[in-house]
Amino acid sequence: MHCPFCGADDTRVVDSRLVAGGDQIRRRRECATCRERFTTFEVAELLMPRVIKRDDSREPFDENKLRAGLQRSLEKRPVGVEAVEAAISAIKRELQSAGEREVPSRVIGEKVMAQLRGLDDVAFVRFASVYRRFQDLSEFRAELDRLERESAPPGAGADD
Repeated sequence: MHCPFCGADDTRVVDSRLVAGGDQIRRRRECATCRERFTTFEVAELLMPRVIKRDDSREPFDENKLRAGLQRSLEKRPVGVEAVEAAISAIKRELQSAGEREVPSRVIGEKVMAQLRGLDDVAFVRFASVYRRFQDLSEFRAELDRLERESAPPGAGADD
């Protein structure tokens, strides 16, 4: 590691410790030439798969697009930033653990819907209406009916 103060390439690690819940290593380093100390952070670099779009084009995975889609669906809904970040982390972890080099955008959309379903039903329907390209009110109503059936407690509606 080059010293950020004098540019020398002879630095040594003085101290190392785990940070960020064990996801990073913080290292204190000292330059052998100028004796200045500085901190570096080391994280595992896990590559995200490329995204295969509906038109068969490919593009790099973009966490900002994922975040924007979730935030758009959750606009004016009572869901905190921490929950959104946890959902993003869960989606990324699932994609990384699959070990695929490329993943269809449809798979990512399904993972987003699964996360939104656990966060907020209104946001889920908002996202689903755009993602599934609802063409009319009947498609929207069918999705709401399905959501209502899945949310009903067991035995509810048995008298109908």
